[in-house]
Amino acid sequence: MEYLLGFVIAVLIGLTGVGGGSVTAPALALFLGVAPAESVGTALIFTAIVKLVAAPIYIARKQVNFRILCLLLAGGVPGVLAGSYLLARLSAGQHRGPLFAILGATIILMAGVNLYRLFAPRPTAPAQDRTRWLPWLAIPIGAEVGFSSAGAGAIGSLVLMTLTQISTAQVVGTDVLFGLGLSLGGGGISLGMGNYHGALALKLAAGGVLGALVGAQLLSVLPPRPLRVALSLWLVSMGGQLCWRAVTG
Repeated sequence: MEYLLGFVIAVLIGLTGVGGGSVTAPALALFLGVAPAESVGTALIFTAIVKLVAAPIYIARKQVNFRILCLLLAGGVPGVLAGSYLLARLSAGQHRGPLFAILGATIILMAGVNLYRLFAPRPTAPAQDRTRWLPWLAIPIGAEVGFSSAGAGAIGSLVLMTLTQISTAQVVGTDVLFGLGLSLGGGGISLGMGNYHGALALKLAAGGVLGALVGAQLLSVLPPRPLRVALSLWLVSMGGQLCWRAVTG
């Protein structure tokens, strides 16, 4: 079951570009009954492994703007550390209801951002350099990733399209490596605090590496836009279920 789940999630990531954390954490909580903090930590580790496989491809294709990446990481890494620390504190206090509610609301928000990106016109490149704002905007993105494992893909790419003049290919590649850096930082904190399921993460990753390769191949055959719409709507449903679980206990 875990291998299949990792495979399916990675295929969806490859086909739609929707961030791995947005899918993995709610899937673990709802389908496998994993506690919220462990779901987030396991999702971060799984996402880091899958993106480690994909990152060299974007670097080899020269689709990464390292100056922009460094600016994002300058704010994102402290943010993800703060978010991971807050998650660990709430988890230690056994606040499962609020954790489910916040995780569910975050997933719904990320799905909404993905739908907005699908139907809204692409932002025009700024006439002047606004990259100085990237570290400040990366702080809340990092905090959100550390707390919920979601946000780097959807919000990060939207920020890059709005504030920078880099190409679409570089937006994707730079955002993948930004997400990798946040996943490594948040995953490291989760490892240190014990908020992860090691065996589960490895099983997910074993299926995920194969799924990422399959998803990349299917991308040239299947239209990604309808799949992204369907996946985003499904994420709204899963986020709603997490919020309902927070209410019903």
